[in-house]
Amino acid sequence: MIQPNSQEQTRLFTDTKAKTSSKGKKSTARTKRVSKSRIQDFGIQAPSGVAKNFVLDTNVLLHDPGCLNRFKDNHLCIPADVLAELDKFKGEQSERGANARQVHRKLTEMFASGENVTRGVPTDGGGTIRLVIYDPAFCEKNSQELGQFLRIFPDREQVDHRILAATVLLKEHNSAPVVLVTKDLNMQLKARAVNIECEDYLNDKVDPIEVSSYDMRCVEVDPSELQRFASSGELVLEHPRRKEIVLNQYVLLKAGEKQTMPARLDSEGTFVRLQIPEVLRIPDGHHLKPLNLGQKCLIDALLNPEISLVTCYGQAGTGKTLVAVAAGLHEMFNRRYNGLTVSRPVVSMGDQLGFLPGSLDDKMRPWLQPIYDALDLLMQPNSNQGPRRKQQKKENLGDAASKPYDELIERGIIEIEALCYIRGRSIPNRFFILDEAQQLTPQEAKTVVTRMSRGSKLVLVGDPAQIDNPYVDSRSNGLVFTRNRLKGQAFTAHVTLSRGERSPLAEAGAQLM
Repeated sequence: MIQPNSQEQTRLFTDTKAKTSSKGKKSTARTKRVSKSRIQDFGIQAPSGVAKNFVLDTNVLLHDPGCLNRFKDNHLCIPADVLAELDKFKGEQSERGANARQVHRKLTEMFASGENVTRGVPTDGGGTIRLVIYDPAFCEKNSQELGQFLRIFPDREQVDHRILAATVLLKEHNSAPVVLVTKDLNMQLKARAVNIECEDYLNDKVDPIEVSSYDMRCVEVDPSELQRFASSGELVLEHPRRKEIVLNQYVLLKAGEKQTMPARLDSEGTFVRLQIPEVLRIPDGHHLKPLNLGQKCLIDALLNPEISLVTCYGQAGTGKTLVAVAAGLHEMFNRRYNGLTVSRPVVSMGDQLGFLPGSLDDKMRPWLQPIYDALDLLMQPNSNQGPRRKQQKKENLGDAASKPYDELIERGIIEIEALCYIRGRSIPNRFFILDEAQQLTPQEAKTVVTRMSRGSKLVLVGDPAQIDNPYVDSRSNGLVFTRNRLKGQAFTAHVTLSRGERSPLAEAGAQLM
């Protein structure tokens, strides 16, 4: 038997192994090239590795359609599942539906110049925007971290999980930081559970001190200056002593420990005395007298014809709604406005009222009951009226169940407004009170503000600490946003009420419970 040459056999084996190895390397390289190309086709890899990658959740786009232009030179990632969610809302005749349509138009405009929407197109801020596609069949084969994620959140059909899965892929295939931006607190917790960096949408959040400090600012003056202010009703201070005080801000001029007087900084840079009547007079009804300094400042702002927007913070029982309604009736009966309009968010502005029975007034009554309570209190016949006047009032009312304000509502002098139908309106010469304004989103608040025509006054009252809307908080709701963005304007004023006047029980409950 002839034995093969050992050297030749070794050479043949080596050549065969080399060919096999070479073929394997080529196959692996080709697979890597294909995978990398597919990854880019799915929008998983950023155009550059320098800037951050921000993944936007659906609620951020619905909250602020303008957010697409607020991330400067970073990379914006829009998961395809977000587009599917937006599509569900675009048909709604509500603020949310309008925002969804606006986002669709903006994305169409931004992607119009791009050949491949998953490779990224430039934004005005110097960054890019791209769509990210999560394809389980491909992505799960080309990801090591995705397997662990799916063991924690196995439901692939849930949209939140698909958005998180896309974020996991982005984090795995990009060296630059990947940040999920969402206003959904549960989504934030899920993201942190799988080690995804996430944050709330911060563009419309105000400084915490703006909603935590309820104390009126004090301005130190000399006793002689305070005496001059008491005599003339005006006081001019040099700029360094009134810096950081905005127009129409209410302050306490303080001389020593006990001598104080409230004042307002007017548009000419002068501190002026409050101009308020002793009581707010309601014809044939009860008069309202301010019970504390905060209510006096609020009445001064509400009765000032130069101020067309008043914002007011106050916890339950401080009288913010009652004082606003009393001032509105006072001004209406003095013919400074054509009527009084009152409204309140129905949890969120987009909710429809058609499922409730009755007319619009009947539908809104459960939500506006605090307003009706204030009208009942203020417009009930005064006990000081004579018997003849009371009898005449009773005859005019007719039905014993009628309320003193029913006729005014029928004549349109007092108007009940549903916010979900306010788009497109122009509201002239009305005293417009919006109660519970902290339930609005900034976009909804903007819609209300831009409805006001010449001669109208808008009053936004609420408690930033009481939030029922799941997509706003004490620092990002429409009430604090409006105050923050418009403060310092000559036509705006803000008042904070801190002292409860409803009852000792209500005050103790608000403070201690």
